[in-house]
Amino acid sequence: MRKRLLHVTSIILCLFGISSGLTATKANWPGWLGPERNGRVAGFKPPEKWPEKLEKTWQVEVGTGYGSPIVADGKVWQHARQGEDEVVHCIDLKSGKVLWTKSSPVPFKPGGGGERHGKGPKACPAYADGRLFTMSITGTMTAWEADTGEILWSKIPGKRFGKPHAHWGTSNSPFVEGEKVVNLFGNDKHGSLIALDIATGDIAWSHGKDGTCYSSPFPAEIEGVRQVVAWNHRALVGAESETGRLLWEHPFPHKTHNQNMPTPAFHDGQILVGAENRGFHAVTPRLKDGKWTATKSWSQKEIALDMASAIVAEHFVYGLSHYGQGRLFCLDPRSGSILWQGPPRTGRNVTFLSFPGHVLALTDWGQIRILRATGQSYQPLATYRVAEGGTWAPPALLPEGILVKDADKLTLWRL
Repeated sequence: MRKRLLHVTSIILCLFGISSGLTATKANWPGWLGPERNGRVAGFKPPEKWPEKLEKTWQVEVGTGYGSPIVADGKVWQHARQGEDEVVHCIDLKSGKVLWTKSSPVPFKPGGGGERHGKGPKACPAYADGRLFTMSITGTMTAWEADTGEILWSKIPGKRFGKPHAHWGTSNSPFVEGEKVVNLFGNDKHGSLIALDIATGDIAWSHGKDGTCYSSPFPAEIEGVRQVVAWNHRALVGAESETGRLLWEHPFPHKTHNQNMPTPAFHDGQILVGAENRGFHAVTPRLKDGKWTATKSWSQKEIALDMASAIVAEHFVYGLSHYGQGRLFCLDPRSGSILWQGPPRTGRNVTFLSFPGHVLALTDWGQIRILRATGQSYQPLATYRVAEGGTWAPPALLPEGILVKDADKLTLWRL
């Protein structure tokens, strides 16, 4: 009888993905802004009481760069720079042991004004089905066999436009859509939104000739149609995921020194996009009688986004306005009304993540703030110092803790 009960229990545990010594939620961070590419970490369970400080589980010297750590199957991959080489490290998530490191020369001279941000890499890799996809600062996409570090293919789709990267280097982060990996390629004047076959690197489809920017594309379903939303040098566009066919566009050009950098957010059918010195706006694409339109729903000029991407949490928008030398804000996505703003001088950049009832904000100077996700007021619940500075790379929030890359080290902090 006891054996039968154990057998039945084992079946139940397997059905629910639970086994002895393992958590029910596996660590998974496949790319820019996490599992859903929007900062939301739905399965993360916060502690009942936030600790006074975080404990360091392990720390590894990895090199410079702004790319997010990627996590899957108990491993971490970090794309970085050491000297004149770009490197990829594969690290054991539990112990911090480096399993392998691959490197290749990638010489790069930052364009004027971008020197303080270094030589990259600045894009976050993408992971799917045992493959890792990296973007070099110079616009080369490389597909890796994730377990071994073997290069499967390497392509420079933007070279057909002459210079294959933007003035300050490539910072657009790719994503995998079915059997394709998608990104913006090219330079400030000429480029395309391109999908590559994940197996070969060959071009599956290409849309447009507009220059690229520093914003990353993302997938969305709008009016029942699966599409890729991208913000290029000239406009916000929606292209059919399967074919790359243009569905809609809304003019939103780069102006003088004001760059198109943040990744737009998507909520309730609206594209929420903020720009340097150009406010924060909602654009609504619609399909009627077989024709697409994209119109502006509202504009908010009291805030503006420089480099930091805003996110949606608990039906509110959270972001960093570069006015006031950096102020956190919460906004109503239905109207664009500002619900609250935090204190000024927060920093030049913040990466936002969310989990049920909370927002996590990592400043560029090494501070994590845990906020209550509410439109009522600015309510910080906990604050942690995780680096002395240089935390421009997006973190990865996992059941094991939070992975934070600073100027040259990757650290797993236990919550």
